[in-house]
Amino acid sequence: MVRPQPSRPAGARQAACPRFLTLPGSGGNVAVLTGRDGKVMVDAGIEVSRRQMAAALEDLGPGPVTHLINTHWHFDHASGNQWLCELGPRIVAHENTLKHLATLQRVDDWDSDFAPLPPAALPMEVFQSDRTLALNGATLELRYYGPSHTDSDISVRFAEADILHAGDTYWNGVYPFIDHSTGGSIDGAIRAAEANLAAATDATIVIPGHGAPVSDRTGLLAFRDMLVSIRAKVAALKRQGRSLAETVAAKPTEEYDARWGGFVVGPALFTKLVYDGV
Repeated sequence: MVRPQPSRPAGARQAACPRFLTLPGSGGNVAVLTGRDGKVMVDAGIEVSRRQMAAALEDLGPGPVTHLINTHWHFDHASGNQWLCELGPRIVAHENTLKHLATLQRVDDWDSDFAPLPPAALPMEVFQSDRTLALNGATLELRYYGPSHTDSDISVRFAEADILHAGDTYWNGVYPFIDHSTGGSIDGAIRAAEANLAAATDATIVIPGHGAPVSDRTGLLAFRDMLVSIRAKVAALKRQGRSLAETVAAKPTEEYDARWGGFVVGPALFTKLVYDGV
């Protein structure tokens, strides 16, 4: 989750095949599959970038938006539901995404409250563990991670093209946010990272929730290893009786900060998020 702020899609970037593109720049990385069944979107971005996102979708051709998949409930991935619902897509998500989007949510580590979405913008097709969709000649495999970044995260795998959209269980080159308020934890984040590695081969194209919009298994491995290493260091300091302030001062993330610490979640906040979960 990224703190709400205006953002602009940076234009379409082609991933693996002519019909599959990513639209970075509106909150989380959005993916679009186009074809005879219309446009299938993975995540909606933020509502305030409606004009830019609508223009980007129009550039992809005249087909309607027929399906929208939310990878989880966070504002930067689902508030765009509020205008996209006017186009009539079938909105698909995990059942916990619906639960959170339908009620007021408090995220303590952002000191922010998020109002429920209007009924028309809520997912209408929900599932508990997995769901398979056949659209535009592609097989879309939706799988629930269990509590990880939140308690609502799913992956979307485009089977034939070997593309994995990992949502916010993978932040490419930046420290991730972990939402303890709705079931996230560092241990859950590591389990999700392991699941992504198990689902990917050296040929898999990986779409992260944040960071550069196209990655691979090597990137997933580096992310997993960073999470495991920092968790171990923070846990050791906490076992020694160090307070949160003392743990932050010890700089347990220092060797990773140059690569991972340059985005919205800085070293001090990430240390806190790990500390609270070990």
